[in-house]
Amino acid sequence: METQLDPMKDDLPLMANTSYMLLKHYVLDLDVDFESKVIEGSIVLFFETGSQYRKTISAGKECCQSQFDETCKMRATEPCHIPMINVSTCSSKTECNDFAVSGKEEEATSDENGNHSNNEQASGISSSKDCYDIEDHGNKDFLLVLDCCDLTVLKVEELDIAAVSGIEKFTRSAKLTGVSKELENIRNQIVHELVTLPADRWKEQLYYFTHCSQAPGCGELLFSTGTWSLEIRKSGIQSPADFPHAIRIWYKTKPEGRSVTWTTDQSGRPCVYTMGSPINNRALFPCQEPPTALSTWQASVRTAAGFVVLMSGENSAEPVQLREGILSWYYYVSMPMPASTFTIAVGCWQEVKQQSFKQKAAIGTNTEFSLPSSQTDLRGHEEICGHVEYPCRFQNPAARLQAVIPYRVFAPWCLMESCEEYLLQLVPQCLSAAYATLGTHPFSRLDVLIVPSNFSSLGMASPHIIFLSQSVLPGGSHLCGTRLCHEIAHAWFGLAIGARDWTEEWISEGFATFLEDIFWARAQQLPHDEIKEQQELKALLRWRRLRDEVQNSEEELQVLRPKKETTGEVSESGASVVKYGLKAEKIFMQVHYLKGYFLLRSLARKIGEVSYLASLRKFVNKFHGQLVLSQDFLSMLLEDIPKQKQSELTVESIFQNWLDTSGIPKPLLEEGETWKECQLVQQVSGEVTKWIQTNRRIRKSSKKKMKQDEVFQQLLPDQLVLLLEFLLEEKTLCPRILQCLERTYQLREQDAEVRHRWCELVIKHKYEPGYGDIERFLREDQAMGVYLYGELMVNEDAKQQELARKCFAAAQEHMDASSAKVVAEMLF
Repeated sequence: METQLDPMKDDLPLMANTSYMLLKHYVLDLDVDFESKVIEGSIVLFFETGSQYRKTISAGKECCQSQFDETCKMRATEPCHIPMINVSTCSSKTECNDFAVSGKEEEATSDENGNHSNNEQASGISSSKDCYDIEDHGNKDFLLVLDCCDLTVLKVEELDIAAVSGIEKFTRSAKLTGVSKELENIRNQIVHELVTLPADRWKEQLYYFTHCSQAPGCGELLFSTGTWSLEIRKSGIQSPADFPHAIRIWYKTKPEGRSVTWTTDQSGRPCVYTMGSPINNRALFPCQEPPTALSTWQASVRTAAGFVVLMSGENSAEPVQLREGILSWYYYVSMPMPASTFTIAVGCWQEVKQQSFKQKAAIGTNTEFSLPSSQTDLRGHEEICGHVEYPCRFQNPAARLQAVIPYRVFAPWCLMESCEEYLLQLVPQCLSAAYATLGTHPFSRLDVLIVPSNFSSLGMASPHIIFLSQSVLPGGSHLCGTRLCHEIAHAWFGLAIGARDWTEEWISEGFATFLEDIFWARAQQLPHDEIKEQQELKALLRWRRLRDEVQNSEEELQVLRPKKETTGEVSESGASVVKYGLKAEKIFMQVHYLKGYFLLRSLARKIGEVSYLASLRKFVNKFHGQLVLSQDFLSMLLEDIPKQKQSELTVESIFQNWLDTSGIPKPLLEEGETWKECQLVQQVSGEVTKWIQTNRRIRKSSKKKMKQDEVFQQLLPDQLVLLLEFLLEEKTLCPRILQCLERTYQLREQDAEVRHRWCELVIKHKYEPGYGDIERFLREDQAMGVYLYGELMVNEDAKQQELARKCFAAAQEHMDASSAKVVAEMLF
């Protein structure tokens, strides 16, 4: 089946045939075992008949057997355009993510083991010994295809939900008696009634989902497994409408599974968490991966006492003791989301609480906030949401006034003090700033967790929970605040509004990068001129990073809309591929962040920031809870532009200049010199000149000493980054200069961005007193350290190469698998 889909080895296949059966709700019931490094239990899936089948029926056509033959065989078909999910056209609930997640950051977290051919059976799924070989029995039966890998599937069964007490209310006129065929129809009718309950009955819906998930099995289903999928059929059932709409799958994960990582936290205690793998959650539970498969979920997770379970969930779960030494944690979501956004972290996390009594009144959880007048106007009248029904916070008057949602911060024991120093205070400030910019928070609460040091990104956002790297904690509030703002921005762009095609990651990452500056400026409450200066400095740093990345990466990976006019299209069954989704280099690239940021920055400058932010709020109010393509945002934005400016901008010209081409966009090349006028940049240039002149004097002088009266100015963190980048362009810096540079700015105490540039200087100039700084960075800042391994090897210096191998040997066991593979290729 997978070979006929024929994705490139670097493309991620999305196998689920969502056009025929669409998943609406998951019920997970799992045990976490740290001794065996296995998560085991069951998952119950509730389906609706898919749009492709319903479309055929509504047109008065018979559902041809050949359609289902095609589903079974997964032949490559001509892609057909699937319209954007809308309450008026589809019964699917709506919500979304990049892979947030995608976010996905955020990107940057993934597993290189995913980069293999479809024939690599070692990475496939194990099934029970008496598993049916479906191909041997022909292809007349309908075949349900789920995304799945690295799992041992034990049993699949149909549920007798008609046996659940009180369920009769969901049957219209049928009685719970009669022949088997009628009973099967009744079961499917019950599921249909249950998944389509109106939003104001969500608690009742959740209650019956729970009880239906505990219904007895009424017959095992035949299943088979492949590298990327789980295929299920029921003998004699030839259409999706007749296939069981409630099934239970018994399974267990594998220790090497690529959706979660088993490791130890910074205090040496065991933990497991979803790290944002490019294969998403298919190695955690069988699911439908395509972003259009929006679903709700609930999960009960049992683990040993002493462990805390954090998860994407609307409720702040409290553990229930089942028996001595075993606790159960329960979470749920009522807002439909892609399965890729499900996140879990189990460890000995400690909640960080405010120890002092000097808590500002502004950080109360129900603070009223003064909104910009343009936003107040938007809220002056009720708008009908464009998504299908769910309990939407945008329609909740109390939620619309909530500047700071309830939040908690968790960390390993040894990092609690560091979290209290900055992070705990920053969360409410950044949430308030986000609310002031975009309005209603899409999610009702937020947990922030400092994840283990092997996390290969600075952060990752999921519904109700944000993962942050420990690298954001040292060196003051700047890096911590900006990264927190970035992840908070994903609540709107990446989660509440998601990309309908995951290749358009810029919709998530570009917006989050642009908005982190806006949020952070408001959180700091700086004067307007200072804000503009800081943002111009940041733009220059990003331009330099984009320039370097474009020069050192494959052109095909620099395109923000790689599928161009076919973006958003899927096969008839609903299957598709994420282009370059498994490509190793892409995991560490920032191009979709940076080019997306510069496109949005360019549009804001043309339109004016006030008007532009008003358009963003309008877009959020219109499209929250939905999946979008680039043209959805661009078309709406251009509608609001005065006619005299419209001639300069069209959707087609933006595609051509920004989204469909590699390299640095032409409009951005024309802007490259303007940042030199920024006062903060000029200040850095002046300091660089002093250092270069001092370096020349020392090299010429026999005393090798600096002038005692040389005075260097204090610099902001971003200025320090730029200073070190400028000094990296110098061919030679003497050891004395490097020593003085570190002492002057206390570089070892700065944030990770500054320390990374310092380590680059140490490597370039073979400054041995700084080798300890490199070793510490590679141990504690794994989210940013991969590049340094390459630099240590490129210099062809024996001591540096030995240092690289030593650091890798110490970190390899708990290192993120994708990072470990890339580093190993550099070293050996």
